[in-house]
Amino acid sequence: MRKQNWSRREMLSVTAGSIAGAVFAAASRAAGPPPATVTPALIEAARKEGKISYYAAIELGVAERLGKMFEAKYPGIAVRVERSGAERIFQRIAQEQGSGIHAVDVANSTDMAHYLDWKKNGWLAPYLPEEVAKHFPADQFDPEGLYATSCAWFETIGYNTNLVKADDAPKSYADLLDPKWQGKIVKGHPSYSGAILTTTFVLARELGWSYLEKLAQQKVMQVQSAGDPPRKIMLGERAVMADGNDYSLVLFKDQGKPVEVVYPLEGSPLIIVQSGVFQNAPNPNAARLFQSFFLSREAQQMLVDEFAHRSFHALVKPRAGLTPMSEVKMLKSDPAAVQAQSEEIKARYAKLFRV
Repeated sequence: MRKQNWSRREMLSVTAGSIAGAVFAAASRAAGPPPATVTPALIEAARKEGKISYYAAIELGVAERLGKMFEAKYPGIAVRVERSGAERIFQRIAQEQGSGIHAVDVANSTDMAHYLDWKKNGWLAPYLPEEVAKHFPADQFDPEGLYATSCAWFETIGYNTNLVKADDAPKSYADLLDPKWQGKIVKGHPSYSGAILTTTFVLARELGWSYLEKLAQQKVMQVQSAGDPPRKIMLGERAVMADGNDYSLVLFKDQGKPVEVVYPLEGSPLIIVQSGVFQNAPNPNAARLFQSFFLSREAQQMLVDEFAHRSFHALVKPRAGLTPMSEVKMLKSDPAAVQAQSEEIKARYAKLFRV
């Protein structure tokens, strides 16, 4: 199901206000669609459909907030959020498509490799919102208009400030191997979370599987999503997280919770969350309208302000107190390599951590 049939290269430069993401290379490409504006005709057609099925790999609260904003802006169109881990969403869509079931209108994923499969299989519909064409870096949307980056974040280390003093806190991934952290670490699972799968790929590439083997000997608490480790340290169930999203810790800290983010010395895996409309969407007009809304300045600013996500929209203002991407040492993935190694990564990880 995850076979690699074409190549991919990665942009590595950092530009003012944005970073380079992944750029696909192929022998030949169809011309991209013209930028699409939100017209009264599109809105009316979407209202006649009356609903949208949105498969979300971002956290449930974020997805539901987007849905409520969309419903308020376009009364008469209900958003049904189907939230799960990216790897579960990928499996579900593959099963549905294989059975001839067309249930998904729009999906996002924290695993960029999923879009290689969906594009190769012809499951995505070309649709390029005007705001994406005008205000997003060219490397943050597919040249054929099949998907675009809806948001991003970093996977980081973090700790509970009631349980760990700042001077004693880990500053690097290497520090997590200190015997003093045995039985005090929590981390996510790559078989459930696309963000953790990407993180596992990056750490294995940068530090070697030998590092993960040593980490597994630290009696690590294993949870599912990238949002679970921040919650565990916030509640004091573990002192330190080995991976997990930075935005949850930022939000917890804003609420006065005893947590702190650590951007490791070795670098922080960058998680790109893409979104696309499906070719056989049961509500195609509502799907296009939702995709335009999701990538609009309005929705992107909300993601930054309310959820401490990162946006590539040029008109979106940075969030106060959030470490700029330009100040973080970024570890970028290679989606084609993740695609090729996905099942091996999951199996090897499960064996090492016995989960």
